[in-house]
Amino acid sequence: MQRLFITLSVILIGLKVNAQINSEDSLKIIIEPKIAKGLSKQEVFIPIIDADTTKSSDIKGEFWDTVSFNPYRNEVVKFPLQITFQDSNYASPISKNKVITSRYGWRRGRPHQGIDIDLVTGDSVYSILDGIVRYARYSRGHGKVVVVRHYNGLETAYAHLSSINVKPNDSVAKGQFIGKGGNTGRSTGSHLHLVTSYKGQYIHPEYIFNFNEDNKIRAQELWVTKEWTRASFHSARRKSKLKLYTTEKEALASLVKTKKIYVVKSGDTLSRISKRNNVSIASICKTNSIRKSSTLKIGQKLVLEL
Repeated sequence: MQRLFITLSVILIGLKVNAQINSEDSLKIIIEPKIAKGLSKQEVFIPIIDADTTKSSDIKGEFWDTVSFNPYRNEVVKFPLQITFQDSNYASPISKNKVITSRYGWRRGRPHQGIDIDLVTGDSVYSILDGIVRYARYSRGHGKVVVVRHYNGLETAYAHLSSINVKPNDSVAKGQFIGKGGNTGRSTGSHLHLVTSYKGQYIHPEYIFNFNEDNKIRAQELWVTKEWTRASFHSARRKSKLKLYTTEKEALASLVKTKKIYVVKSGDTLSRISKRNNVSIASICKTNSIRKSSTLKIGQKLVLEL
């Protein structure tokens, strides 16, 4: 490919500076001494990084809604979902140690579709990745909440805030201050409710991010199966056993169901069997042609599709 150079010359206190702009990759600066003797010509190369002007328009191209918390509500999504990252680290959403008080999963008979991180009302909250604010307002359940759509399509929501310091369509950088933690909405104490989603599908945040002091993204390519988007497959009271899929082949292989015969024991309930075997109650009922209200008998055999 032919290179195009633009040369600029400036005289600075006895130095002649030539700047050559290489249209492909770098700015070349040549410094030639004109007064001092014994000094050789110096060349400095400065890389040119192209600004991606399409980033913003790409992520705002579909389902960009600043008044709906989940604009993908009626969108049909095909699994597995592929999510890619340019970074290997994320910025912590709070400036102190991240203590998870409630995890993604089934909680008190309802799905808890995020994780709760302990904080004190007034603590600063930060965006974990670069992106654009899609939603920043009061929501009935989430209270004051900010939703940031990132450049890979992932969205993160920061709920129960006491104050919001950004507005829709604002560009935010990784680690940028977006609001203060609080206890607004349906909340029993001050904490940050962090939600991760992709095209409207809630995803277990701990499948994507490692919430320790390293702030690591699990992998730069992740494939998400329904197992990691259904709260009923997990318990909010304990950490889920991680099964990471970094290739489409691994994800598709995990979708092949295997059958297991489970013998009902004393004290078993559908809920307990569901949690212990990581299979939904609905699936147990459908596979065995029983109802949620059916009485289980000791010694009864159930087919579980895992």
